[in-house]
Amino acid sequence: MKNIRSVDLNLLVAFDALFDERSVTRAAERLAVTQPTVSGLLKRLRRTFSDQLFLRTSHGILPTPRAEALAGPVKNLLASAQSLVTPETFDPAVAETTIKICGSDYLQNAVISPLIKAIRKVAPKIRVLVAPRPDANTLADLFTRGEMDLCISSREVVLPDLTSRLLFRDRYICVARKGHPLKAHKISLRQLCAFDHLLVDPTGTSFSGVVDTILSKSHCQRRVVVAVPTFHFLFDILGSDDFIAFVPEGLLHKRRSDLRIFETDLTLPAIEVLASWHPRLNGDAQHRWLRELLVKVTKAQ
Repeated sequence: MKNIRSVDLNLLVAFDALFDERSVTRAAERLAVTQPTVSGLLKRLRRTFSDQLFLRTSHGILPTPRAEALAGPVKNLLASAQSLVTPETFDPAVAETTIKICGSDYLQNAVISPLIKAIRKVAPKIRVLVAPRPDANTLADLFTRGEMDLCISSREVVLPDLTSRLLFRDRYICVARKGHPLKAHKISLRQLCAFDHLLVDPTGTSFSGVVDTILSKSHCQRRVVVAVPTFHFLFDILGSDDFIAFVPEGLLHKRRSDLRIFETDLTLPAIEVLASWHPRLNGDAQHRWLRELLVKVTKAQ
């Protein structure tokens, strides 16, 4: 068994760069050292862990299973070490950093957009990088590698290994264009199913969603004729024909005057919106500030 005193922390920093960049050249640029220096660090890493760790290919370097297993713990260890030398206070007024957030187009509109406005008021030098929510494996990898700070999502897609906090609950509302032939405020399931429907499916693979599951319990079936990846796209199409769609109420604040809103006999589950992040960020001063601002923003809506 190796003595921990024989392990140089700089070796772990080099490992982290090599794993993230998958290239000796890019790792050297990230570490601001020469390629031969990184190659020397890699030799020491191989001796330390008794494994090749990275294999050279025509497209860079490929991590071995041992390196894959080490990546998460090393990233966490370096984050903990960084916290020891990082001031506990965070001043947003002078901070110059980049915050990385992901979420669906619904949550970009309902949560991330007002959060950015709040950040701009108190932290004008902070940059915000917003990305669509990736698939679960990619998201887990981004958090492990420290390339994502916050994910805004519904409860059912929150990754189990992340820390999360409930922000608010939303509900689905039945809508159509202003000139839709249905005039009643409340419509029956028969009327609901008599018209063609629009649906949002970010994966681009399905014409079915939670509404269809609930309808099936009442032995009813609607006709979903168009499935689109975003609600922004859905609203563009909604006014072009006598479509019906179910959308989160949080998206209707600026659109109510252009829509007809119906009540139905469907009891749809609430949309629980959560923020989630990697547990190693729990005590980080900057991240605590971001989470507190997020909660403040969502409560004010």
